[in-house]
Amino acid sequence: MKKILVTGSNGLLGQKLTDYILSLDNLQLITTSKGKNRVFTGGNYTYEEMDICNAEQVAEVLRKHRPDTLIHTAAITNVDTCHDDRKLCEEVNVKATANLIALCEELAIHFIYISTDFVFDGKAGPYKETDLPNPVSYYGESKLRGELLTQQMKGKWAVIRTILVYGILKDMSRSNIVLWAKNALQSNTVIKVVNDQWRMPTLAEDLAWASVAVAEKEAEGIFHISGPDMMSIADIVYKVADFWNLDKSLIQEVSSAELNQEAKRPQKTGFILDKAMTKLNYRPHSFENGLEIVRQQLDQQY
Repeated sequence: MKKILVTGSNGLLGQKLTDYILSLDNLQLITTSKGKNRVFTGGNYTYEEMDICNAEQVAEVLRKHRPDTLIHTAAITNVDTCHDDRKLCEEVNVKATANLIALCEELAIHFIYISTDFVFDGKAGPYKETDLPNPVSYYGESKLRGELLTQQMKGKWAVIRTILVYGILKDMSRSNIVLWAKNALQSNTVIKVVNDQWRMPTLAEDLAWASVAVAEKEAEGIFHISGPDMMSIADIVYKVADFWNLDKSLIQEVSSAELNQEAKRPQKTGFILDKAMTKLNYRPHSFENGLEIVRQQLDQQY
């Protein structure tokens, strides 16, 4: 049986990977995260507390389990946090990644690095895998450096870039654009939403499926994984409002310039998904179908 180790298993993608891998009977799973296991899924898997910034702890866990594949989801993904605390961003997104790569080289582990559309400047989206990155934020820079370290690895590697991942966590410990918009509008809060940035939001289940497909095929290279629908951030929020019949008059459209965030965001990203569709047989859910899955999961929780 192929053995897969996941970093950041308490996060959204980590939780969906846990659920999906446990639904298959041909894979063995080791999940790791900083602190206690927050995923209360029953099932036959091993959890190890592992802070990716603790080199000794990481080496101990990887040498103990010697997985065939490591899916590296752990990262600081908040663009403003990375802008404000560059030392922390460097520590987590670059140095910890370099350490994982060195161990994967030593132990002949297939390394899968989860990256982001923010490696692009957003001037020519949607992007294919061969387009040249040019990040406009420190977060994007840190993830690109992780990508470049991955590509220089001696051994099997893959980079999976994704966009604006949404979905439901079991413990509801973190938000994402869908939950943020839904919760704010349900509590009659006025929200400001940019109307001049475009993305292709990704259902977390789709990203988990693609990550496992890369692991099972031992695929190498860069893969673009996102939802199929290109929308402005404002359009995404309007669709959330429509789906749950919420008050759209609470949505205030603003330009990026008006929002005036210190950390810059790319204007229009989006991905051309042909490679993933051909090589992985990737078939993403439409945004509406993704919202239906989110609704069903929320109904099960309450």
